[in-house]
Amino acid sequence: MSPRFEDQGGAATMSPAPWQRWLTSKLLSHWIRPASTQKRRDRAERVRQKKGEPHRVEYFHQVEDGYSHLSAQLLQRLLDAYDVELVCHLVDASDTKNQPEPDLLLALSRTDASRIAPHYGLRFPVDAVPPRTDRIERARCILAAATQADFPAAAVAVGEALWSGDPNELERLERRRGSTDPTVAADCIARGNQHRQKLKHYSSAMFHYAGEWYWGADRFYLLEKQLDRYAGRRRSDSIPICPRPPIEMGPLRDDGSLTLEFYPSLRSPYTSMIFDKTLELAERTGVDLVNRPVLPMVMRGVPATLQKGWYIFSDAAREAEALGIEWGRYYDPIGQPTRNAYSLYPWAQANGRGTELLQSFLHAAFFEGINTNNDRGMRWVVESAGLPWSEALPLMGNDDWEDELEENRQAMYEFGSWGVPSFRLLGADGEPVLGVWGQDRLWLVAREIQRLLSER
Repeated sequence: MSPRFEDQGGAATMSPAPWQRWLTSKLLSHWIRPASTQKRRDRAERVRQKKGEPHRVEYFHQVEDGYSHLSAQLLQRLLDAYDVELVCHLVDASDTKNQPEPDLLLALSRTDASRIAPHYGLRFPVDAVPPRTDRIERARCILAAATQADFPAAAVAVGEALWSGDPNELERLERRRGSTDPTVAADCIARGNQHRQKLKHYSSAMFHYAGEWYWGADRFYLLEKQLDRYAGRRRSDSIPICPRPPIEMGPLRDDGSLTLEFYPSLRSPYTSMIFDKTLELAERTGVDLVNRPVLPMVMRGVPATLQKGWYIFSDAAREAEALGIEWGRYYDPIGQPTRNAYSLYPWAQANGRGTELLQSFLHAAFFEGINTNNDRGMRWVVESAGLPWSEALPLMGNDDWEDELEENRQAMYEFGSWGVPSFRLLGADGEPVLGVWGQDRLWLVAREIQRLLSER
């Protein structure tokens, strides 16, 4: 095996002992079951009632984060719609253990926020440029001076001034709203970071309610679902504040002129839950689907803390449930199982079953709870993909796949992504039209396909 694909996370995480693999898989599978999640929610509500506390939503804002600017626009709407107490915190991206590419993430937040904002009824400028350090500090000082009652309006005003491109807009806003000393703002951010860590998270644009985390505009529909259940709306005729756009698969159909590149990973919960939907989208719209698999992040040296891992699995379970998918019987395929599957991928492709092999492996690991770390499990994967086990067994464990997966990883970086699942849509001329990261962007890909087809 070449050095770049060695177990960079260490034997304990990349090649766990059989009992560790089994125990972790069982614990996660139980934790993310809808019934288990509902019990935790009901328990949190009983505790809240016993203590006589309000329905409290906490929000964590990073001024230079594009996703935070979208979230800020939801704060007052949240207060208007629900009987909740809103507590807002300023934070930054200092948790590099859980955010290994902070600069890339900020760049992605700008481009991605501008793409999704119109679909959510929100605002973010197209082609926003990175704000200078002095402007970020001034924005922080203005917002740190705001009271909790004024934070929703202040956060929107600060964001609009910061992203306006007008170098004098923040100064004018500062004269109207006031400001505070940079050291006071820094202390405010430090307290926000500390509180976020205490609540076991690491990111910005995050909402926290009753022990659960909801990321920005993209998970606001899930937050609303829980608030509808426990807090209740102020008006019975209210409509959802920020519903998730549906994945629209029609009505227009392509003749194969458009190409959808799909970047999956065989250990990604988000990949596993959206894989079948991606295949369905390609089939129903007629676009040419090209799979470009990559190695899991943790197997290429990107750290993943337990804190981050539990959040990702919990979040993926909610997303799967929202799609009506029975998902989450999990058996961790980290390390050798994933490498074995990738070692068979070139052969499966040559036999016209590459997609089926990836799909079968993901179903084994995330839907069926099959241990792929032995020949019996891998045989199930191979034969379920319509391939002969007798031919697969002597091929398993080769390194012929490594160059292809590295090329795919580099291709993701070209359009600003470094994680999975990612999508890149190519036009009829082969030029990139859209590149996005996340299973929660398949709806955007679907809409872009329909837009391109409607312009013919």
